[in-house]
Amino acid sequence: MRAPLRWVLWDVKDTLLKVYQSYSRRYPNYGISQGLNGQAWWTGVVRDTLSLCRVQDPALLNTVANNLYHNFCNAENWEVFPDSVRALERCSSLGLKLGVVSNFDSRLEAILHSCGLLSHFSFLITSEEAGVAKPSLAIFDQALHNCGTAADCVAHVGDHYVNDYLSPRSVGIHGFLLDRQNKHNQADVLLEHRLGSLDELPSRLLQLMD
Repeated sequence: MRAPLRWVLWDVKDTLLKVYQSYSRRYPNYGISQGLNGQAWWTGVVRDTLSLCRVQDPALLNTVANNLYHNFCNAENWEVFPDSVRALERCSSLGLKLGVVSNFDSRLEAILHSCGLLSHFSFLITSEEAGVAKPSLAIFDQALHNCGTAADCVAHVGDHYVNDYLSPRSVGIHGFLLDRQNKHNQADVLLEHRLGSLDELPSRLLQLMD
């Protein structure tokens, strides 16, 4: 007999800057394994980007990089999709508890707070703080520990095929793939697991709560 759904985990899929792939390859997950942190990693990205534009003044590079890092905690730099707010409110009204599992740095709490979304979530797990990034199963193990329940009582929602669908499903979590632009064509994503909008999510979750 299937256990009823109790939790919904959410990915946070927005980008502060367009990160050069070479930098991501050299320092994955904000350079944690190389002794960096989120601020040092993003500062390095900005400094390298400006250097390519022939900005060489060290003081100017540091000032711009630090300002950009801190300014992106502010709500005016983020767009909250209307269907996200509706889905969060609907899930909470169904009695489901919500958490975040995100490949992000330690600013995420401040960003969610400034956007008025933080109160929806019982916990946040960022890849910087966890020391591992999706699609590593270890970050989902941490999430399940926080939920305090079995994997089949948990769903995860996100828009990355590997990170947000295959990875959570491999540990027994129900995966839902958000595809607003209809760009995912993987045959192994079941129709009932695809979401063209988060407005479709609550009715899918209700089927797992019976």
